[in-house]
Amino acid sequence: MQIVADYFPLILFFLAFKWQGIMVATAVAIAASVAQIVWFKWRKGKVSVVHWLSFAIIAIFGGATLLLQDEVFIKWKPTVLYGAFCAVLIGGRLFFDKDLLAYVLRDVTLPAPVWARVTWSWATFFAVMGALNWYVAFHYPTDTWVNFKVWGGIGLFLLFAVAQGLFLARHLTEPGKP
Repeated sequence: MQIVADYFPLILFFLAFKWQGIMVATAVAIAASVAQIVWFKWRKGKVSVVHWLSFAIIAIFGGATLLLQDEVFIKWKPTVLYGAFCAVLIGGRLFFDKDLLAYVLRDVTLPAPVWARVTWSWATFFAVMGALNWYVAFHYPTDTWVNFKVWGGIGLFLLFAVAQGLFLARHLTEPGKP
């Protein structure tokens, strides 16, 4: 159920785009992001920083797209979001000597060097995803970009998450053991 809630705005964006084009899809994505925030607040009593950040970026870039009637802004949204995730992970590691994913996945016990590798891996993944989004968005037609954003983005994310899971499984330790 969580994955449906996480991808709810993206799926509605895709359906609205296929039905009515980029401007309607952008408005739908903004409305779906508001609904997502309300849903998480109602069901869980809180909204994660990731969802607030995603909402803020869709509101800003989607709002600019609608206000200026220029799809270039919505095309920048994923690159900015991935860049923000990358910057937060790198910033936590370099400036605070913290692996922020260890806080997110606090139920997972790993040695510190493994957390560092995981952090750098995810930061690199987000940087690559941001670059890929930018490339597809500004070198291919909007229809191709939307398909990549939805299906390519979800597919690459799941593939990378599975690869990370396999890597983590080799290094998991039980609580209380070194």
